[in-house]
Amino acid sequence: MDPAEPDVLAATQEAVVSWYDANARDLPWRRPGTTAWAVLVSEVMLQQTPVVRVEPAWRAWSSRWPTPADLAAAPTAEVLRAWDRLGYPRRALRLQQCARAVVERHGGTVPTDEESLLALPGVGAYTAAAVAAFAHGRRAVVLDTNVRRVLGRALEGRALPAPSLSRAEQERARTYLPDDAALSVRWNIGLMELGALVCTARTPRCPACPLAATCAWVRAGRPADEHAHRRRTQTWHGTDRQARGRVMAALRGADGWTGHDELLRAAAGGADPAALPDRSQPGRALASLVADGLVVAGVDDRAGWYRLP
Repeated sequence: MDPAEPDVLAATQEAVVSWYDANARDLPWRRPGTTAWAVLVSEVMLQQTPVVRVEPAWRAWSSRWPTPADLAAAPTAEVLRAWDRLGYPRRALRLQQCARAVVERHGGTVPTDEESLLALPGVGAYTAAAVAAFAHGRRAVVLDTNVRRVLGRALEGRALPAPSLSRAEQERARTYLPDDAALSVRWNIGLMELGALVCTARTPRCPACPLAATCAWVRAGRPADEHAHRRRTQTWHGTDRQARGRVMAALRGADGWTGHDELLRAAAGGADPAALPDRSQPGRALASLVADGLVVAGVDDRAGWYRLP
């Protein structure tokens, strides 16, 4: 059965959309009346961060800075404090830069086309397509990890997508996209939800899947991941990223400037930095935060002291 055959593809699209209509989570950024800016904020927050952590942060953020102009005018230190423990705090900086660009270039209105969205700071191909589709109802190829996994399994028989998105994969996904804009939006969000709730990476719930009877991966006997040897296992404990997070947490809780030694100890988890296996890690973490613009280093009489921007 060729998934590219019009009848087969149409049936697949209908199955995904019908399943979504009956099983979609009630997430606040999906509700009617949500602004394009609020959708953009949700997409940035959801990058590598689970929904359960994003939802309360998104609600608080949307209440505090409901428009690009509000966020653009906010003190950067307050933006970083509000980001709290969502992780990858550079996203918060980019989001504020994005807000300023929307105000300066587009009069405070989030653009509708992917090209203009891509030109905004911190907006990549996925986010541009997602905002065009979910905020503006446009036909766009929205490819996050969940969508790629469902398409790869159901239509191409692959256990998991390749580590990197290729142009060929993008073009195949475009051929699967419904021509009708409204239907394409529901197809995109349906695939995303199906991948998040049913067709998960490690333990897919095939009996609950609306595509189980036609899934190319199931019909092929669920072959193993052909790209397993190319995947890197992400770690957290003991990494520079964990040390950076500890420094940011210390600065978010500080009122003003914090001393160098105190931050190095924070980076070391309260231990003596000299006792760590990698003694240079705390200093390296702090220096990288300064280089990224997430931390300001004092000069002159403030040398050796640090604060949020």
